[in-house]
Amino acid sequence: MKHLLGEASPEEEQAVIEWMKESETHQEYYNQFKRIWDQSKALASGSNVDVNKAWERFQNKVAGKNESVKILKSSFSWLRVAASIILIAGLGITLFMLVNKNTEPKEMVAQTGQNVLIDTLSDGSVITLNKRSTVTYPSKFKGNTRAIALKGEAFFNVAPDKKKPFIISVNDVQVSVVGTSFNIKSENGNTEVVVETGIVQVTKSGKTVELNAGEKIIMPANDSSATKEKVSDKLYNYYRSKEFVCDETPLWKLVQVLNEAYDSKIIIGRKELNDKRITTIFYNESLEKILEIIHLTFDITVIKKEDGQIILQ
Repeated sequence: MKHLLGEASPEEEQAVIEWMKESETHQEYYNQFKRIWDQSKALASGSNVDVNKAWERFQNKVAGKNESVKILKSSFSWLRVAASIILIAGLGITLFMLVNKNTEPKEMVAQTGQNVLIDTLSDGSVITLNKRSTVTYPSKFKGNTRAIALKGEAFFNVAPDKKKPFIISVNDVQVSVVGTSFNIKSENGNTEVVVETGIVQVTKSGKTVELNAGEKIIMPANDSSATKEKVSDKLYNYYRSKEFVCDETPLWKLVQVLNEAYDSKIIIGRKELNDKRITTIFYNESLEKILEIIHLTFDITVIKKEDGQIILQ
């Protein structure tokens, strides 16, 4: 309202400008109310009646000169209409801003360097987001589903609600649940789903695979066929637990996760080392400490290059 009247402070003017920049919908609503405002001013100024002169005639004539009174009333009627339209326009803009603020999608983004972000959704579900990942969700779920979108990796602990399935869209895959906990990882177009509790349905190209607790599946980027398998380790959980849990885990797989977790460039220099098995738990350890244990366990030489590469030889 102050913006249209020209009475807004610099801060209020900037707030309106930023609000209009947020989306084309905001700009269109503003334009509509601006047109109403301008038309209302035109209505008020369109009358040929001089209010001051009308008032003078009223003062100079005795009661009963109906013509002057009618002219004055007519002028005030135009002003009242204009004022009402202006007030409605101002209230409309305010109401839209308040409603739209509560219904626009939210975005939870974990940038490089941020290991974990945790957020609780309106239904009580909890999302743990790994670094370089993004999840988009509504401030409040409406309708018959609870739909969100994921890029990257996240762990979901979904609040039970049989009437409203929880649906995650990632790549060209849909993951549907009603109440369970599971991990989803998207990398190079491939989608991995690991189920900890409950039942999860994974759908791609019209084909659905049902996963139970302790099972996982990897949906290839260019293929809808995939086979579920048993979860052999808990390395997927490192960003939540700060643990690298190895149970007869091949060295190549541990190296893969270490590179992801520490943004390192570890390379296995000899092929015969790939399938060396390790059983241990690294809890909140530095990369230096983990490499030292790998060195002692397998009698492997750790070579650090100037370009940042670490070669296991």
